Amino acid sequence: MHILIAPNAFKNSATAIAAAEAIQQGLHNSALPCTTECFPIADGGDGTGELIVNKLNGVWVDITVNDPLGRRVNTCFGLIDEGKTAVIEMASASGLRLLNPDELAPMQTSSYGTGQIMKIALDKGVSKIILAMGGSATVDGGCGILNALGIQFLDDDENTLTANPENLQHMAGVETNGLDPRIANCEIVVVCDVDNKLLDDNGAAAVFGPQKGATPEEVALLNNFLTNFAAITLKHTHKNIAELKYGGAAGGATAGVHAYLNAYLVNGIEYFLQLTDFEKALQNADLVITGEGSIDAQTLQGKGPFGVAAMAKQHGLPVIGVAGMVPLENDTALGNYFDVLLAIGNGPADMATAIKNTQANLVRIGAEIGRMLAISGKSTTK
Repeated sequence: MHILIAPNAFKNSATAIAAAEAIQQGLHNSALPCTTECFPIADGGDGTGELIVNKLNGVWVDITVNDPLGRRVNTCFGLIDEGKTAVIEMASASGLRLLNPDELAPMQTSSYGTGQIMKIALDKGVSKIILAMGGSATVDGGCGILNALGIQFLDDDENTLTANPENLQHMAGVETNGLDPRIANCEIVVVCDVDNKLLDDNGAAAVFGPQKGATPEEVALLNNFLTNFAAITLKHTHKNIAELKYGGAAGGATAGVHAYLNAYLVNGIEYFLQLTDFEKALQNADLVITGEGSIDAQTLQGKGPFGVAAMAKQHGLPVIGVAGMVPLENDTALGNYFDVLLAIGNGPADMATAIKNTQANLVRIGAEIGRMLAISGKSTTK
């Protein structure tokens, strides 16, 4: 039996690589005679760029840019396709992981550093940029990115505004004449992990603002700023970013780069699996194991494990899903894609303990899967 192990990251507890290796270790600890392949996956969230670059044998470029609060930070981006394509993680310059909990300040944070990386990539001569935007610390509509690439935002008196929401809430106009001309000849693909629109109850401010430290009062201010930005953008570009699918991802940065840089917004897991040739790995598999922190009805809205399971089912393969949480009740829709759903927990635990034990639980669940498959194999040979 050849088992393909293709989990997403388990948020705040295990990277996709670590999760895959833990499940693999468990399988090999069991009595199951099998071969395995680890194929960690990502759907646009934090870590997507790293997996793409590693899978496609790219190279890393070390750089220094601004973090979300304007401080200098050492980071990197990847080059694939013989240097023709840059792979950039927004989180590497503008991510929550760069801030301490007491530094979360979405009215002050900016995506400027991500734009700096794009500019450096253009200096390297790339003709395509893949942007993975998960894990951002910003709700600036991508204005920081645009500012780093030469676009200016103006108040009523045509004074230039610093590109963070605290200042951008006074935006009255946009000046695009300074936009880096190389952008016109560069294909930009934004890999999105959520499909929320920009505004209102399910928008960038309301849903993701609190995760980035916004108070209820700040959520209202951020939504007002983004509403105004959408109106100005519609007038300037004739693009309605308020109704744009994926426009609320990364604090609305997806909407900004789509409108002003002509970026393509794509479903993260579909793009990742196509780019990394997941189909080829499936051709050799007898069984697929996938997973992430939670598998539930929302998984079917385009999350990583759903993308894996859907493609596996096209090949007629059984799929086992493992997660920190799975539904208590049987879910028919999930059952169309996951033959078995297993919660990895080994007993009642608070969230901190569960996160701490994720890797050990993945090893244990991998071994249990192996033992069950071994028993099943023995029973079918009698």
